[in-house]
Formats: sequence, C-alpha cells, structure tokens
Amino acid sequence: MQKIESHACCGGTQEVWSHRSHTLDCDMKFGLFLPPQAQDGPVPALYWLSGLTCTEQNFVTKAGVQRYAAEHGIVIVAPDTSPRGDDVADADGYDLGKGAGFYVNATQSPWSAHYRMYDYVVDELPALVEAHFPITSARAISGHSMGGHGALVAALRNPGRYRSVSAFSPIVAPSQVPWGEKAFSAYLGDDRGAWKQYDATSLVKSTTEKLPLLVDQGEADEFLATQLKPQLLVDACAAAGHPLDLRMRPGYDHSYYFIASFVGEHIAHHARALRA
Repeated sequence: MQKIESHACCGGTQEVWSHRSHTLDCDMKFGLFLPPQAQDGPVPALYWLSGLTCTEQNFVTKAGVQRYAAEHGIVIVAPDTSPRGDDVADADGYDLGKGAGFYVNATQSPWSAHYRMYDYVVDELPALVEAHFPITSARAISGHSMGGHGALVAALRNPGRYRSVSAFSPIVAPSQVPWGEKAFSAYLGDDRGAWKQYDATSLVKSTTEKLPLLVDQGEADEFLATQLKPQLLVDACAAAGHPLDLRMRPGYDHSYYFIASFVGEHIAHHARALRA
C-alpha cells in the first residue's frame, strides 16, 4: 500500500491510500479517516459506499463526516466506486462502467475481468484495513444512491457481518428502475433471477437477520419517482416484517448538501450499534 494523502482533521487524520486489488485486478484508492481515539488502540469502522460518478474523494471532502466520526471514535473507510485503469472496460455515459460499478460481481464479458466490487467492499477491503490499521472487526456500512443500494445489499446478504446499516437516497429496487436495469443487464446478463441477489427489495424477503434499515430520502430529490422509489422498500419490508426507519425529508434533493445535513444522525445511529 502507498499513502498518497494525509491531512490533520478534527483531531485525527484524513488519509487516502492506494493498493493493488487482487479481487479487481487493478490499482485502487480508498479514503481513510482515523479519529483521535485510534491513537490509543483499535476502534470500529464505518464503510461508506458512494454513488454514480464518485470516487474515494466525494464523501470525505463534501459530507463533513469527520467531526462526527471523531466525536464517536469511528474510522471512516471510503472506497472508490469501480475498478480503474487503462485496461478496465468502460462505456459511454455516467451510469455504466468506470464510476458505476454498482457493487456487484459481474459475470458478463468484458465486465467480469475487473468488475467485482461486491467482493471488494465486503471481503477484500475490510480484511486489508483491519490488518494494517487500528480497526476492530466491529463494522457498520452506509452509502448514497448507488452506494446506498450497495450498503443495503451487503448488509442483507451477510448476517452478522455488520452491526448496523443506513443509506441516503438508495436505489432500493435496481431490478425495477432504469439505472439498475441498464447496469444489471450489462454486468449480470438477461436472467433477472440472477439480479435478485443484488436487490434489497428481494433480499428482505429471505434474510435470516432482521437488521434494522435506516434510510434518509429527500422529498425534492430529482430521481425520487424514476430511479429510487423508496415505497417499494417500504412495501417489501412490511410484507417481510423487516424493520425499516424511512425518514422523508421535505425540501432536500439528491446532493451532498442533503447528506451533510443528516450524516451526524447516521453516525450516531452507527455508534450506538457499534458499542453494543
């Protein structure tokens, strides 16, 4: 690994690291905020998954999360959103290819050569950071939009791996909206049955762990009616008896202004679970 950025922040350190990912077969970057408590010993971590077009930079530079992470003694791990490099497949448009990994393990050519973001964020990255930094195995996961989808899927598919999960403006039912249909068709093929393993509204039907889902959604979000459709998750959770706290926020859109407004509540939510 190589440290490529380091900044004093909120009594701790905001860093960016690069490393060779065996899972993705390319070089990757991730943001890492170490709170002041990490100087005295290992502390728990929140893994943050960003949305379409983002890199490891967006959350750590725009959300203002460090002050809350420092208050509660939580490491923030923020990976990139897709594999990177000249030999990594890409596509025209912002919603497929680089910057749009959708946190799935692609099975279709040419994407399957590198696009295994599910395994990367669930397995490889936690193993890496827990081995090299003062981080415990107590984990939480969160994300925004495409990353909110990824966070929900990771938590629902891995009972016991995460103490808590939350999401901002998540794509709750990618199998039923244009963003997800485009990405899943390319990465996973035309068999919609294979899509269900990456769809939160399908996963809540069979998960063996009733981990409460915390979701914040802006009512002025420009993608609310076409791409996000939180009511689909409400209905699925109600049918399955799965706990869901959906907070609809009047006036807020899809931007990081929305995330910055409520990220403190999410960090407090995760802190309670991580200390339990």
